[in-house]
Amino acid sequence: LYLAVSGVLAAVICIEDPLRAEAKDVVSGLKKLGIKNVVMMTGDNEKTAESVARAVGIDEYYSEVLPEDKANFIRSEHEKGRKVIMLGDGVNDSPALSQADAGIAIRDGAAIAREVADIMIGSDDLYSLLTLKRLSDALMDRIHSNYRKIIGFNFMLIVLGVAGILPPATSALLHNALTLEISLRGMTNLLKEKE
Repeated sequence: LYLAVSGVLAAVICIEDPLRAEAKDVVSGLKKLGIKNVVMMTGDNEKTAESVARAVGIDEYYSEVLPEDKANFIRSEHEKGRKVIMLGDGVNDSPALSQADAGIAIRDGAAIAREVADIMIGSDDLYSLLTLKRLSDALMDRIHSNYRKIIGFNFMLIVLGVAGILPPATSALLHNALTLEISLRGMTNLLKEKE
């Protein structure tokens, strides 16, 4: 912005939307946790987008995009067989949030973004994304582990029952004990288990 007094340039006012202090650490952390490609789509101009992408360590960026461009990008990624997580906080992000495999909104974002998103982060801190990724990985590990345990144990019970080694009442008791153990394990803290 330029400020003139009586037709003479008096000042140049520069306005910058500062990056969040944790942005670079969070992008780096997401990559360490297995996120392969971090893409930024912004309505900002090319110069601003390039500067932010370089400063934060973003793999790919698109500038001067419209809301429908974001949604179209997600559709094209789906056509390539890719999973897409979208983080957004504005009205312009809403179409893309609804297209993504998982849409994540920030608490202080626009109401429509929070409404459309699958997940809402309750803090202003982007480090919550790292916690969310660790939590989702731990949850999937637990689901797969429980599934393998249930299938293996029940298969063993069936084989022992068919072979006449295990009576039906004992088999039912052991099956229910496993169900109880899996249920109790499901109530434990996922993040402590992952560490």
